[in-house]
Amino acid sequence: MLIETKDLKKTYLTEEVETTALNNINLEIAEGEYIAIMGPSGCGKSTLLNILGLIDNPTSGEYRFLGSDVGSSSERKRAGLRKANIGFIFQSFNLIDELTVFENVELPLLYLGYSAAERKKRVNEVLENIALMPRKNHFPQQLSGGQQQRVAVARAVVARPKLILADEPTGNLDSTHGEEVMGLMAELHSAGTAIVMVTHSQAYAEYSQRIIYLFDGQVVSENVQKKFKL
Repeated sequence: MLIETKDLKKTYLTEEVETTALNNINLEIAEGEYIAIMGPSGCGKSTLLNILGLIDNPTSGEYRFLGSDVGSSSERKRAGLRKANIGFIFQSFNLIDELTVFENVELPLLYLGYSAAERKKRVNEVLENIALMPRKNHFPQQLSGGQQQRVAVARAVVARPKLILADEPTGNLDSTHGEEVMGLMAELHSAGTAIVMVTHSQAYAEYSQRIIYLFDGQVVSENVQKKFKL
């Protein structure tokens, strides 16, 4: 099992109030599975994604990643697991303006200590796959929104992670570019990558195998798709 959570809870404390962002979340996500997470704004979707992505720790409960209990792990351990196993795709792209397309995609490989030759090989392969080789020396601001999101997808997958976490990956795109990114996600899943995607779009959620609905920090229902939409 890739991900297992048991009675996962996340609370935020201020001087005056305690806010429960997640309450008793119990999930199992298999390797290679495609999950969509839906629910109204403020229901805990992004908080859950941050915990699953080892960016944040839960307040209580258990979180097992690849069979290892990581719910209260140190930042150093979580950072190592993140780098080796998880790719992130954000709504706002989060590209570095001062770096070229090639350099943005190359960044995770630098952190992982790959040789220059291997970095070049992998980056060129992934840029070829998403039809951005002619743009590899361009800077993010020279690209359209759809092209920038494709670069963000390339950066997320270049290290061949087991898991992609996508937080509203089509939120800043028009319908044409949104469908393009969803097509790329479908290809990643077909190649064996697990995907957990937060979305407000029912149409895009239907690309997944299972939809999990959150409300007020709790899982209120799940919908297993009858077939995977290619």
